[in-house]
Amino acid sequence: MDCRVVVEAAVPVYDVETPDEAVRIAISKTGQMLNPDLNYVEIETGTRTAPSGEELAPAFVAADEALVALALQMDVFNVDRPEHASRVARKEIGQRLRNIPLKVLDVEVIDDSEDHEADNPESETEPDSA
Repeated sequence: MDCRVVVEAAVPVYDVETPDEAVRIAISKTGQMLNPDLNYVEIETGTRTAPSGEELAPAFVAADEALVALALQMDVFNVDRPEHASRVARKEIGQRLRNIPLKVLDVEVIDDSEDHEADNPESETEPDSA
């Protein structure tokens, strides 16, 4: 079984003035920590929600420091079940992102039936030319 795992990371950023600057620095910082070993992990801005349900910016800036929510997406192959995939993703990402809190947001089983169809196209029978 193959799974796509989305992990939320809370990345601290220092000496920033705006949320946009904090997000750019957090993505760059995270990319540097993951590369070259995990260059296949996709990094996107995460989402934050207020208790009232209002959607907030992915970065919170106070006193020139920010905490940025990032979503890290990773495909995990040959696992027994989704829980196994989430543990593998947390371990692999967590080893590179030291002291950064991680939370598994979503584990989706990848439907690989399309891949099998591409690998094994229906055999077309050709007429015998006898």
